[in-house]
Amino acid sequence: TTMSKVFFADMRASHKENLFDKIARLLTMCGLAQRVNEGDLTAVKIHFGEKGNSAFIRPIFARRVVDELKKLGAKPFLTDSSTLYPGERKEAVSALACGIENGFAYAVVNAPLIISDGLRGVTETTVPVAGELLKEVYIGTEIVEADALVALSHFKCHELTGFGGAIKNLGMGCASRKGKLVQHSTVAPVVTARHCTACGLCIKACAHDAIRIVDGVAVIDAIKCAGCSRCITVCPTKAVAIQWNEAADLVMKKMAEYASGAVANKQGKTVYLNFITQVSPACDCYGHCDAPIVNDIGICASTDPVALDQACADLVNNARGNQDSALKSGHEPGGDKFRGCWPEIPWQVQLEHAEKVGLGSRSYELVKL
Repeated sequence: TTMSKVFFADMRASHKENLFDKIARLLTMCGLAQRVNEGDLTAVKIHFGEKGNSAFIRPIFARRVVDELKKLGAKPFLTDSSTLYPGERKEAVSALACGIENGFAYAVVNAPLIISDGLRGVTETTVPVAGELLKEVYIGTEIVEADALVALSHFKCHELTGFGGAIKNLGMGCASRKGKLVQHSTVAPVVTARHCTACGLCIKACAHDAIRIVDGVAVIDAIKCAGCSRCITVCPTKAVAIQWNEAADLVMKKMAEYASGAVANKQGKTVYLNFITQVSPACDCYGHCDAPIVNDIGICASTDPVALDQACADLVNNARGNQDSALKSGHEPGGDKFRGCWPEIPWQVQLEHAEKVGLGSRSYELVKL
């Protein structure tokens, strides 16, 4: 197998070189100038963060990426897609307002914000893929139409995929609403009657009118369920569960195939940066963020998203886990931090499958700045 280079900058800084300069150096090492041409409409794919969350990538970091792109004569825009679950980002107006309130305003990031799948998440382009499970994927049109793409991903744990990094930012993050539904469709949860107190929190959390109380027990309509997993995370008695092993596998495999579709028309026109900072136990889609499970590690960059995520997963697992966090096991260096947060999730599946569908290589050489 070919080894991909992953460039790594730790969090150390001095008067000679600050973190922003390190970001610029990482982009240079990835050959940004060879990948982005003058006039290229360049999608800077980022998660704007849910309202009330603060673990997402700092807007001032995004600003430096934008500035480096502008130096090359490119035309960058920040982009994300709308969500499946209730929250501030299920349509473009609220999503843009949320992004701006979280600091991604033009005055801060020096670029316009565009939602990649339109006003209501239905502006999509069908992209053919040679997947094991899928033959076509639905990607936000503005992502497909862009000339180049720089993905800025906040590396953290995730309740459905073990961790979320570049693969997830591409696969789930660039998909239209329909595309997200396809990826989540295997995740219809079931309610364990003996644990259910009929409190109704899951009904409030469901954006798809898929849950009702029948004879004092919540019942989920699998046909209406979008698989967003919201009900699972709000249930105070943990009565809502998924047949994880199979469901998680399928979500991750579909996500990897979606990721390959998101960049299918951008050969040699992509760069990926992962920020291993505020490594939260769950997704940035919540209106809160729990304490980080490890200390800040640094920023990694590559032109190979699979190698990048593999390197970041290794860096997180090799770190010492934080005692005062949601981490239940694997605190020792080398311990599995993702299983320590989400014991049911075989997180390696997303890396294995992404490599299998040709998105990149899991073999990497870590080059330290």
